[in-house]
Amino acid sequence: MADRINPLKRSFGDMITPTPNPHVGSAPDVPNTSAGENPASQLPVRFLTPRSYQFDVYEVAKRRNTIAVLDTGAGKTMIAVMLIRHIGQSIKSSGHRKLIVFLAPTVHLANQQCEVIKDQTGFEVEVYYGAKGVDEWNLTQWQKEIDERDVLVMTPQILLDALRKAFLNMELIALMIIDECHRATGNHPYSKIMKIYSIKNRAEMEEYVPSAKETCKFYDKPRFNASDLKARIGASWSKFDTAIMDLQGSLDTGYKDMEDRAKELRKRLSSDHSKIVSCLVDLGLKCAYEAVEVCLQKSPKSYEECEMYREISLQRKYFLEEVASMIRNSLPLGDDYVLDPALDYLKAVDSGYMSPKLYELLQLFLSFGKATEVLCLIFVERIITAKVIQRFVKKISVLEHFAVSYLTGTNTSVDALAPKLQREVLESFRSGKVNLLFATDVVEEGIHVPNCSCVIRFDLPKTVRSYVQSRGRARQHNSVFVTMLERGNEKQRDQLFDVIRSDWSMRDTASNRDPEMWTPKACLLDELEIYIVDRTGASVTADSKLPPSAIFHTLAGPVCRNQQLAKQLACLEACKKLHQMGALDEHLQPVSDEPSGKDLMLKSKEASAGAGTTKRKELHGSVRIRALSGSWGDKLDGVTFHAYKFDFSCNVPSHIYSSFVLLIEAKLHEDVGNIELELYLVGKKVNASISSCGELHLDSEQVINAKCFQELFFNGLFGRLFTGSKAARKFLLSEDTTLWNQSYMYLLLPLETSCTSSADSWSINWTGICDSASAVAFMKNISVFACEGDRIDQSAHTSGSSVQEPNDSLMINFANGSANINDVNEMVVLAIHTGRIYSIVEAVSDMSGESPFDGNSDDAPAKYSTFAEYYTKKYGIVLKHPRQPMLRLKQNHNPHNLLVDFNDEGMLSCAKKRSSIVGKQRQYAHLPPEVLIRINIPVSVLKAMYLLPSIMHRLESLMLASQLRQDIGCSVANFHISSSLILEAISTRRCCENFSLERLELLGDSVLKYTVGCHFFLKHPGRHEGQLSSLRSYEVCNSTLRKHGTDCRIQEYIRDGPFDPRRWVAPGQKSIRPVPCNCGINTLEVPLDDSKFQTVDPNIKVGITCDMGHRWMGSKTVSDSVEALIGAYYVAGGLVAALHVMNWIGIEVELDPSCVSQAIASASLRTYIPNDDEVKSLESKLGYAFTEKFMLLEAITHPSMQEQGVNYCYQRLEYLGDSVLDLLITRHLYENHKNLDPGELTDLRSASVNNESFAQACVKHNLHIHLRHCSTLLLSQITEYLKSSDGSIEATSLTEALGDLVESIAGAVLVDTGLNYEEVWRIFEPLLSPIVTPEKLELAPYRELIEFCGSLGYFTKEECVSKGEMVHATLTLQLDDVLLVGEGFDQKKKHAKGKAASHLLKQLEKRGYSRSGAKKRKHGTDCVSASPPESLEKGDVNVITKVKIQKTEENDMLALPDGAPSILSSSKRETPVIESINMKKGGPRITLFELCKKVQWPMPTFKTSEHKSRSPMEVDDIGGKRTAFNTFTTKIKLNIPWFGIIECDGEARADKKSAYDSAALAMLNVLQAKSQLIITNK
Repeated sequence: MADRINPLKRSFGDMITPTPNPHVGSAPDVPNTSAGENPASQLPVRFLTPRSYQFDVYEVAKRRNTIAVLDTGAGKTMIAVMLIRHIGQSIKSSGHRKLIVFLAPTVHLANQQCEVIKDQTGFEVEVYYGAKGVDEWNLTQWQKEIDERDVLVMTPQILLDALRKAFLNMELIALMIIDECHRATGNHPYSKIMKIYSIKNRAEMEEYVPSAKETCKFYDKPRFNASDLKARIGASWSKFDTAIMDLQGSLDTGYKDMEDRAKELRKRLSSDHSKIVSCLVDLGLKCAYEAVEVCLQKSPKSYEECEMYREISLQRKYFLEEVASMIRNSLPLGDDYVLDPALDYLKAVDSGYMSPKLYELLQLFLSFGKATEVLCLIFVERIITAKVIQRFVKKISVLEHFAVSYLTGTNTSVDALAPKLQREVLESFRSGKVNLLFATDVVEEGIHVPNCSCVIRFDLPKTVRSYVQSRGRARQHNSVFVTMLERGNEKQRDQLFDVIRSDWSMRDTASNRDPEMWTPKACLLDELEIYIVDRTGASVTADSKLPPSAIFHTLAGPVCRNQQLAKQLACLEACKKLHQMGALDEHLQPVSDEPSGKDLMLKSKEASAGAGTTKRKELHGSVRIRALSGSWGDKLDGVTFHAYKFDFSCNVPSHIYSSFVLLIEAKLHEDVGNIELELYLVGKKVNASISSCGELHLDSEQVINAKCFQELFFNGLFGRLFTGSKAARKFLLSEDTTLWNQSYMYLLLPLETSCTSSADSWSINWTGICDSASAVAFMKNISVFACEGDRIDQSAHTSGSSVQEPNDSLMINFANGSANINDVNEMVVLAIHTGRIYSIVEAVSDMSGESPFDGNSDDAPAKYSTFAEYYTKKYGIVLKHPRQPMLRLKQNHNPHNLLVDFNDEGMLSCAKKRSSIVGKQRQYAHLPPEVLIRINIPVSVLKAMYLLPSIMHRLESLMLASQLRQDIGCSVANFHISSSLILEAISTRRCCENFSLERLELLGDSVLKYTVGCHFFLKHPGRHEGQLSSLRSYEVCNSTLRKHGTDCRIQEYIRDGPFDPRRWVAPGQKSIRPVPCNCGINTLEVPLDDSKFQTVDPNIKVGITCDMGHRWMGSKTVSDSVEALIGAYYVAGGLVAALHVMNWIGIEVELDPSCVSQAIASASLRTYIPNDDEVKSLESKLGYAFTEKFMLLEAITHPSMQEQGVNYCYQRLEYLGDSVLDLLITRHLYENHKNLDPGELTDLRSASVNNESFAQACVKHNLHIHLRHCSTLLLSQITEYLKSSDGSIEATSLTEALGDLVESIAGAVLVDTGLNYEEVWRIFEPLLSPIVTPEKLELAPYRELIEFCGSLGYFTKEECVSKGEMVHATLTLQLDDVLLVGEGFDQKKKHAKGKAASHLLKQLEKRGYSRSGAKKRKHGTDCVSASPPESLEKGDVNVITKVKIQKTEENDMLALPDGAPSILSSSKRETPVIESINMKKGGPRITLFELCKKVQWPMPTFKTSEHKSRSPMEVDDIGGKRTAFNTFTTKIKLNIPWFGIIECDGEARADKKSAYDSAALAMLNVLQAKSQLIITNK
C-alpha cells in the first residue's frame, strides 16, 4: 500500500486548497457548530479543512475553559485559529471592545503564531515581547494598541507586567489562549498569571498525525580508561585555581571591581574544567581536545584590562594549554588520526579517540548513506557537547556531504548564540541547507520543521515535556525518534521508563475522560504578599522586581524563614515606599518627566526615518509677508506710501544705473529699510544703497500710470506681453484679468537721472512712466497682427498708417512717431509684434527692409527673400518705409542671481564660466523701426531693472526675518537682534547664499544642551546622571525640536531653496515659469498630521516651492533652524535672550537662582572630612577657592568609591560640566573664527570638546593625582595613559575617567559660582589652552584619505579581517597608473583603518600629491568645485573632476607593503559586468560612476562645446526629439589603469546635462566594444 501523505504536516503557508477528509466529508457537510452555522464556512479560503477531533476540541473550548492535550503536529494551532475567528466575529458583532490574547512561551513561537493568526483570520494582529521595547511602554502606548488591534500575541511576561501595572485587565480579555500550557508550574510567568487571577477520537488522530517511529540505539560502556588523565586534569585545575586565589589575595581590599573580576575568572576556569572532563568521559579524547580549543577561542579580551586582570587571565590560558598538551600526549596515533578516510572506527574507540556513544552516533549518520535530503535533529544536554560534536563531524571525510551546524539558547553563557545567528541557523535547517543540527532544548518546543525525518536523543530527556516535545520535532512521514541508551545502565533505563509511563498516563487520562463531565474546583493558591493601588488596581507582589532609579539607599525588610523570601519581602516594602513617596505613579511605573509614548516614536524601528531625521521629507507651507500686502489697488482718492530709495554705484564709473523708489503701504523696520548690498555682475560690482525717504502720496491717475509702467516693463523684460498660442495671441495688458494681488502689492518706479543720492532730493520720472502708459495704450489700440497661413483669423494691420512720412532723410519712422537718426542710440523701444523690449545700439546703414532675410535655416529652402516679405507673411505687417535703415538692438536676457559673488568663489567651474562669458560674442537683433514703439525711458532704467529681482529678494527675506522677530518678541532690556541675524538662522545651505544657519545651529546646539542640562540638574537633585542625560537627550533631540518648531510655525519662515530670478515676479507681472500645486491644498498652511505629506522617497526634491507656497523640506531642517534661532538670540543678547526664545518655542527652561542656592545649601549639609593640603593644592592649580568644599570633594570622587559606602560621586557634576565646557569652547571658536566654514567649525569643536583633549589637560596640570577612586582597573588605565601621554597611542577608554574629572570640576565651579559660566571660562581657558585652530586641525587619517581621494576623483576599497584579538585592515587606492596598498593592525577596526589610511597618505605624499587641499573646506587654489559644470547632476552623484597635480617621476613604480597582494596585469583582471544602463535623465552618468567606483577606475573628465544657430534645430534626446537654438557636444576621457586612455564624443544635445549623458553612454558602448565591460541586458 502506498505511503499516505500526512496533510496536517504542512505549514500554514501551504494550506491553499481544502483537503478532502474521508472521515468528515467535504466542508459543507461538516457538522454545524450552531443551528444553520458551519464552522468551516467561517474560515478563509486558504484554511485547511479541520478534522473531526479538532472540531470536538473546538466545540468544547467554545463552552468553557479547556486544556487541549494533543500530540505535537496534531493541529492545535488550527483549533486556536478557529476559536479566535469564532470569538472575534462575536466581539465585532456585539460592538463591545474586547481583546483576544495569545500567549507563547518564547519569542520564536510568538512570531510564528502571530504570522499564522494574521494570515488565517484577517484580524488586526500584533506580536509583543521585551526586545521590542514593550517593557518601557506606558498607559498611552498600551491604549493605542488596544484600540487598534483585535488579537495580541505576546510572551507571558509581557502580559503579566501589563496586568500588574493595570494597563490591561482580565475583564478586557474575551479569550486567552496559552500555548505550551504545561509550563504553568513553579515561577514561570504562566503560573504567576494563573495565581494572580482567578481529545477523544484517538484513532483518527493516529491516522492523520502518525507519531514518529520510536527506537533505541544502545552503546557499550567506555573501553578506554581515562581516570588517570581525568585526575591529572583535575590536579592541573587545582593548581591554577590556587594560583588565581593567591593573586586574588594579593589585591588591595579597597578595589572591589578587581575582586569581582577575579571571582568571575575562577568560575570560568572551573567551567572550563567541567566542560573538558565532560567531553572526555562522554565523547573521548579527540572531542575533549576540541573542547579545549573552544575554550581557548572564548578567552576574554584582556588587552584593555589592568595588569592584574591580564595576569589572572593568563593563568586560565596556561591551564588550557597544559590540558591540551596532556590530551595531545594521550593520543598515540596523533590528533588527526580520526580524519583518515580509511579509519578503523573500532580501533579508534579502543584507543579512546572517541567514546562508544559517539561511535554509535556516527554509525547512525553513516546509515543515512549519501542522501543530502536528510534532516536530522540531535538533542544534547550541554552547549559544549553540541559545539564539539559538530566540529568533530565536520572533520570526518566520509560525512563531508552533510552540512552540519549547532543551535543553542541565548542565555548569558559565553557559549550562547546571538538571536540573529539562531534565526539564520534554524532557517538553514528548515530549508535543507543544514542536514545535521546539534541542539539543546531551545528547539524542543513549537519549532516547525515539516521535513525533519529523524530526531536523535543523544542525551536522555529529563522530563515528560522534554520527551514529548523532542519526539514531536520529527514531522516527516515515516520519521524516526531514536533514544541512545548505555547497555546495562539500569539508571538510564528506569529514567526512560518513568518518562514513557508518565506520558502514557497523561495521554490516557486526557483521552478517556468525558468532556461533558467536569466539576469546577476551587484553586488553592499559595499565600502571596501583595500591594494594590486602589485607584487603578495596579499591583506588585513579593516576587516582583524593584524598579530601577530608587530614590532611597537602604530599607530593612521583615525577618523571614529563608534568605530568598526575605529579599522578596524587602523588595515589596521598597515598592510600597516608592509609591507612597511619589517615585512610582498610579500604575507603579517610575515617575518621569520624559514625554508620553506618543512622543517617543523616535525610539521605534522607524526612528531612522522618523520626525526630525534627514531621511524624512515633509511638505510645508510658507507664511505671507505682511509688509508686502496692500489694499490700495482700487482706491480712487489716491494712496499714501512709505518710500524707500534705491541708489546704485558701480565700480566701473562708465556704467550708470538709474535710481528707483520702492513704494509700499507698510513701514519697514530700520534694519530692513536702510541697508546696503553688494551685487556681483560679470567683471564688475554694484553697490546698492536702500534708504527710507518718508511718506509719499500718489493720486489715482499716478497710481494707474505707475501700475501700467510696472506691468509693461516687468512683463516685457522678464515675462511675455503676448499670451495664448501663435494662432490666437492676445496682448497681456488688454485682458480683463487682474495681475495684482492684495497680498503682494508694491510699486517700483524709476527716478529722474538728475536726482542725487540724498534721501531729501529725489523725484519720480513721471515723464517716462506716462510715456510707458501711452505705449501700452498704443498696443491696446492696434489690431492683432495677421500671421502666415491659417493660424489667425484676423486681418493684417499696417503699422505705419498713422505716421506721416517725414521729408528729412535723417529721420527714422517708428510705429508711434519719428526721431532723428542721431538720437536713436540707447533709446528704449518695444517691438509691437513680439512684445519684447530692447535698447538701440545703432542704425545699420547697409541694411534695410529690402535686404535679404538672414533668419533662414542653412539646410532648409528660403521661406522669405527680404525682411519686408518676412514681416508681411509672418505678421501681416506691411513696411511703408522698407528702405530706411535697420536698427541693431541689444536683446534683453533673463535676470541673474547677483547676490552671490561668483568672481570670488575660487572654483574651477566658475572660472571656466566667467571666461566663457567674457569671451562670448554678444547676440544682437536687427529690426525695422516701423515695428518698434519708442519709449522715453533712459537705458539706465533698463539696466537698473536687472538689479531689482536680487534686491527685492533680499528685501523680502529681511521682511520675513523681521516678521518672525516681531512674532517672537523680546522685552529684554538693551536688547536688539538684527533681521539679518535672524535671516541667517532661517536660511539653509541650499539657498546658496554666503551665509547659512549652520554656524548658528552649532552654537545654538551648545546653548540648548547647556540650558536644558542646568534646568534638569537643578530641578531633579535626586536623579543620577543617566536619568538626567535621558531627560536632556529627549528634550534636545531633533524629533522634539522639530515638534516645537512646527508648533510655532517656524517651518513656514525657513528659506530652503536657492533664489531663482527667473521665477521671481513683481506685482503686476505674470509668471512664465509656473510650478502648479499638485498636493490638493488651497491654503498656504499644510496639515502637519497628514501622513500623505510625509515621505522618505529619495526622488522627492526639496527646496522647490510651488505657486501656492508649498515645498518639500527635510524634517531635520526644522530642528536645525530651531537651534540656529537659539544661537542667533544668544549671539545678540546672551543667555537671557536665548532663554526667552527657547520659552517662546516651547522649551520650558528656567534657571531659577533659588534652585542654585538650594543646590549649594544642600552641598553644605553633606559630610565633609577636610584634607586641607590636598584641597589647597587643587584650588591653587585651578586658581579658584571653593565656597562649599564638599562640591570639590564630590567633583573628584569616582563612582567606584560607592563600593566603599560613599553615597556620592562626580557623575552629576560631570554631566553639568560637559555641557558648560561645550558651550564655552563652542562660543570661543564661533567668535574667534567668524569666517570659518561651518563644517570646519564643527571639526574644531569635535577636536576640542572630547575626553582625549580634556584628559591631556588633566595630565598636563596634574589634576589626576586628586582623583579619589578604589578601582585597580582605573589605576592601571591612568598609569598606562601617563606612559603614553606623548601621543604614541590613540585615544581609548583610558582617557574617559580623566576627561570626566575635568568636566566634573567645571560643573562644581559652575554650581559654586551660582551658574557664572564666565568665571568657569576664566578658570578653564588657561587649563585647556592651546585650543586647536584651523591651521593645526588634523583630520582623522581615514577621513582625510576619503576627502582627498574624492577631490581627485579616485576611489578606495577596504577589507577588514579579524585575526584573534587584532583586526587587519587593508585599503587599496587606484591612481591613474599605479595601485597603492595600505595596511593597518589594531585591536579595533576603526584604529586599524586609520593606520592603513596613514600609510596610503604617506605614499601619496611621496608621489607629489599635496594633502593640504583635503584639509580645507573653503574653495581655494588647492581645491576643486563640489559641483563643476562637468560633474554629474546634483542629487544623482557628486563627482569631482581631477585636478592636475605635479607628480614625481616615480609613477611607473609600484610600492606595495610586505605581504601585500601582487598587482594583476590587465589580461588577468576580470572584466566588469553590469546588467543594463539606466536610460533615464542622468542615468548613463550614474551607471558610469558606479562602474568606476566598483573597479576603482579614476573618474572620467568631461569637456563641453556649444553650437548656436539663429533658426531652430531638431535634436535627439532620451525622451525623443527636441527643438532648440543651441546644442551642446561633450568630449569624455577615461583613464583605465593597465589599458590606456579612452576618449570619445557624445552626440549633440539640447542642454549640457543631456550632453553629459550622451558622452557617458558613448563611453559605456566603447568600453564594451573594447572588451573592458560586459553589458548583459543592453
